[in-house]
Amino acid sequence: MKKRFKDKLKEGKFLLTTEIGPPKGVSLDPVFEEVECVRGRVDAVNVTDQQGAIMKLGSIAASRALLERGFDPICQMTCRDRNRIALQSDLLSASALGIENILVMTGDHPLLGDHPGAKPVYDLDSVGLLHVIKELRNGHDLAGRELESRPDFCVGAVVNPGADPLEPEIIKMEKKVSEGAQFFQTQAVFDIAGFERFIRSIRHLRGVIRLLGGIVPLRSAKMARYMNANIPGVFIPDTIIEKMEKASDAAEEASVIAADILAAIRDMCDGIHFMPIRANHLVARILDKSGFGA
Repeated sequence: MKKRFKDKLKEGKFLLTTEIGPPKGVSLDPVFEEVECVRGRVDAVNVTDQQGAIMKLGSIAASRALLERGFDPICQMTCRDRNRIALQSDLLSASALGIENILVMTGDHPLLGDHPGAKPVYDLDSVGLLHVIKELRNGHDLAGRELESRPDFCVGAVVNPGADPLEPEIIKMEKKVSEGAQFFQTQAVFDIAGFERFIRSIRHLRGVIRLLGGIVPLRSAKMARYMNANIPGVFIPDTIIEKMEKASDAAEEASVIAADILAAIRDMCDGIHFMPIRANHLVARILDKSGFGA
């Protein structure tokens, strides 16, 4: 029987995960085509939940569809759009559909998305949602009422190693651990020295959780500048931007840069999470360059 992500997590295997975004429509064929190139090469596939506050097909439906095609999905769930009743209901629905892995996020504000007039909910934040999952796993809802049957999730959260100041981010990470987070995926890593400082600051948590360093394959120098300007905690050095500007083959240069980052952080974390933004073919190239055979 094929080992599941949560089993590999417990065993201490070096983990590789990637990410897909559901379509703005009902056909998942483009998603299946995109992710096929990493079949058997990653341990799980994250499914984003209205990423960037842009309305798309739901992460639960897309996760179930990937599961039916032999992928192990990690279903992202944000707090932005649902109150605690809907969040609990969706968690039970995900479990009933065979989805075992949940990644908890607070979620981008609707003002950043394609429906800026939408009312944000934020009844709970990410720490509160982790608490909900802990209660459900213990057989009770958030109101303390007993469940007829309980879900058994593998639960993850996110952390930004480039946060400035870093201390509040570590305090929040500690709260997430206390509420049951078993693994963490980081924001994109480009600043190796900054990542080393972060790793030193979480030594006390390393025996408790598994940490997956985040890698975003760049598409262009323009994308790098945009990330520097608009994504808090992300710092892409000028040297990397210059390499992208001078590259005759942007995809090749992006995969080389990402492979170098992977090599630099590999011994500092328990796995890698790729955020390729509709470009899993780059993930396959990076894995080739990094010695992870097909």
